[in-house]
Amino acid sequence: MAADGKPTKMVITAYTDTKFKNKVAGGKNPFTVWVNPASYKLGRTVKYNDRQGQGSPGGSPEFNRIGDSDLSFDLIFDATGVIPVPTGQSYQNGVTDIINDFIDLLATMNGDIHTPNFLIVNWAGLVFPGLLTSMQVDFSLFRPDGTPLRAKMTVAFKAYASEEMLAKEAKKNSPDMTHVVTVIAGDTLPALCYRIYGSSGYYTKVARFNQLLNYRDLAPGTELLFPPLARSAA
Repeated sequence: MAADGKPTKMVITAYTDTKFKNKVAGGKNPFTVWVNPASYKLGRTVKYNDRQGQGSPGGSPEFNRIGDSDLSFDLIFDATGVIPVPTGQSYQNGVTDIINDFIDLLATMNGDIHTPNFLIVNWAGLVFPGLLTSMQVDFSLFRPDGTPLRAKMTVAFKAYASEEMLAKEAKKNSPDMTHVVTVIAGDTLPALCYRIYGSSGYYTKVARFNQLLNYRDLAPGTELLFPPLARSAA
């Protein structure tokens, strides 16, 4: 550990629950890397709906949601004696044992929960809860008997949030925010209300809020305000 309490080597801890409270039992957990990654990649997507009207020259993408986050990096294992290994690990079978430990902990279905273990990658300022999505191992040095002594493991993870966490996040968004929607051909006010509020029953209130005289025939290009539910109800 560094002076600030953050791990000086990357540690991957496995859990059996989606709230990351119950650690997997056993001496192989957590998994401590032999050499910290030289770099890592963090990715995130932002999802949009394509609201381009038929025949229009350009698109008008409309925000849908923040998509999944992902993390990827390479791990190096070298059993030639050049680098020290973490406490409790050994060179006895080259790099085979450590790679098998990784697979058993993170890339094998846990029969008790019927899914691979959940995990948290922790290193310095990086804290990433998620699941392993892929791994590939390249072996590059061997003993005369074929025992692998050096390997590079490429791993990728997808962020995970429990349904409870997603529900709390969703409750803070969408219906409780003001939305501005540009009408395209085929849009109806009840359908737009259903998409934003989850119910078409608010269309008369939204029509009154926008001072629409004829809400049954929405002109393409019209901008409508969809207020938070509390204001809409008022």
